[in-house]
Amino acid sequence: MTESLRVLDKLPGEFDILDPVWIAMPDGVKLAARILLPRSARTGPVPAVLEYIPYRRRDGTLVGDTPRHAYFAGHGYAAVRIDLRGSGDSEGVLLDEYLKQEQDDALVAIAWLAAQPWCSGKVGMMGYSWGGFNALQVAARRPPALAAIMAVHATDDRYGDDCHYMGGGLLLGSLSWASTMLAYNARPPDPTIVGSRWREMWLQRLEGSPPFVIDWLSHPLRDDYWRHGSVAEDYGAITAAVYTVGGWADPYTNCVLRLLEHSKAPAKALIGPWAHAYPHIARPGPQIGFLQESLRWWDRWLKGIDNGIMEEPRLNVWMQDSVPPASDYETRPGRWIAEAGWPSPHVVMRPFHFGEGRLLEQRAGTAPPVQHRSPQIAGITAGEWCPYGNRGELPIDQRADDGRSLSFDSAPLEAVLEILGTPQLTLRLSVDRPVAILTARLCEVAPDGASTLITYGVFNLTRRQGFDRSEPMKPGEPVDVSFHLNDLGQRLARGARLRLALSTNYWPILWPAPEAATITLYPADCRIDLPIYAAPSGTDAAEPFAPPEAAGNVAFSQLRAGRRERRVEEDATTGRTVVTIHRDGGAYRLEADGLEFDGAAVERFTQVEGDPLSAEADIEWRYAMRRGNWAVSTLSRTRLTGTKDKFHLHVTLDAFEGEKRIFTQSLLRDLPRVGL
Repeated sequence: MTESLRVLDKLPGEFDILDPVWIAMPDGVKLAARILLPRSARTGPVPAVLEYIPYRRRDGTLVGDTPRHAYFAGHGYAAVRIDLRGSGDSEGVLLDEYLKQEQDDALVAIAWLAAQPWCSGKVGMMGYSWGGFNALQVAARRPPALAAIMAVHATDDRYGDDCHYMGGGLLLGSLSWASTMLAYNARPPDPTIVGSRWREMWLQRLEGSPPFVIDWLSHPLRDDYWRHGSVAEDYGAITAAVYTVGGWADPYTNCVLRLLEHSKAPAKALIGPWAHAYPHIARPGPQIGFLQESLRWWDRWLKGIDNGIMEEPRLNVWMQDSVPPASDYETRPGRWIAEAGWPSPHVVMRPFHFGEGRLLEQRAGTAPPVQHRSPQIAGITAGEWCPYGNRGELPIDQRADDGRSLSFDSAPLEAVLEILGTPQLTLRLSVDRPVAILTARLCEVAPDGASTLITYGVFNLTRRQGFDRSEPMKPGEPVDVSFHLNDLGQRLARGARLRLALSTNYWPILWPAPEAATITLYPADCRIDLPIYAAPSGTDAAEPFAPPEAAGNVAFSQLRAGRRERRVEEDATTGRTVVTIHRDGGAYRLEADGLEFDGAAVERFTQVEGDPLSAEADIEWRYAMRRGNWAVSTLSRTRLTGTKDKFHLHVTLDAFEGEKRIFTQSLLRDLPRVGL
């Protein structure tokens, strides 16, 4: 059941808003901060909770931040939001995500917070997505005042579990995110905050902040560029207490169980049904009282209150029930289960062997080799790589893509089957091309034939010797490979069947290989190992979370409704398929200072059947800000195409003050395709 968010009219304590607060870095650059400071700090110091991201504290995320930050401030914590160097009103230029400079600045900021007379000396750090990433990264640097973190929808592996590469294949989410950051980085600081310097600072950003995608495409292997900021390189580096949170509809969930397993520091973990948002507001539901849970975490580690949170199960997971396939769910039925830790003694790996189109619980004696090559549009039913909880983002009925894939079905299940953890797929195969990228989907097939995607995985066969190297396949030579599918927590219905479907394309999640590849699979030597969950009766968690609540928001008005739409157009005459995604946030005005902002993107992904080199991604962003006579806007476009050996990248950016164009840039780059 979806819970309604309770907005608190009155909080336990009052607070003041300090903005801007300037924090000086050793090189003279000043970072802009917003601090919601409890008035109780006048008589006794309080801990600080920091969120440190590049999305503009005074406009871009203000409406989203305020209900959360005010809630913490009203409960006795200084809620601090800092704009990264080169973003919002902070000075400098943002050159890439998760640089050492970003971490260095955070260390200085945390020390500055801890030294303030109103601060108890204890600091926590939290965030989702970018803010969750850098909370983990900064914790690995061990600033003395950082006692605890909460990392939501984050990762421990920047190469293997971020939007750039998956299983060594290039995610188109990388291009989408690069285009978004190009638009975000091109926004100016607020003249009411930085004064007449705003234009100079804006031009510095426009001229100095590069398209991040150039570096991302320049590092197709897991090298030092990606190892930096990947806490999986040394889990023991983190000594602060870690609470990691993920959602089954979100792509950043694999790290949750890994961090719980490998963390040397005190740790807890939580996985719900959610997409990419905080759990008190995320869809699909049920939403939970995440802010109350956060307070319990901060109370324990920042105030030293022995509230029993660490005596409770370290892992809470929403075990999802079977549902028909749909592009959106208001809520996902299921139940909470609790585990003392991870790995769980209640999980046992069970192999399902391949037969002739079948998944078998016993290995088949013989099964002839089978060949397959997927159409270019295999994957069209996948939905979006990173859903945000908007309608139309989730995978639809998989039957169309099942038909474009090499599929293996189990017998109807004689009893309910629960899966929790990381499936592992082992294959013996050969290919007829030097580059081939496999996608494996695991679906639950209902008695009526409806196919619901429950997890998937990707593997670039040129990475079979390791993700730090590329080795072309030798056509016709059989190889054994093994790779994991994304973590899942799924209850399969009695009478349903499991379907494992293999494809050589997954568009538009993945960029296709330069040549259409045919695989030859040897089913008798293939299997999938599933983590089967079977806990004793009575171990389920009994609704461990309170209903969701938050503080009130700032006053704002919607000036124009947004548009979230995903459309697939197929031209039977030319074989051309276009996927168009409208990401239009609408337009808003902040009533306190009259600032208006308006942003929208259109993404188009195109292929012609039978021609992998026809693949094209084209993303356009527009953004505008206005207050009185002050008006600025930007228009950016990112386009990627390719030949057999190279990617062709074209990035343009134009900035306007009123109707006058004050900056224009056009970058063309050819980048080598290394096993892609």
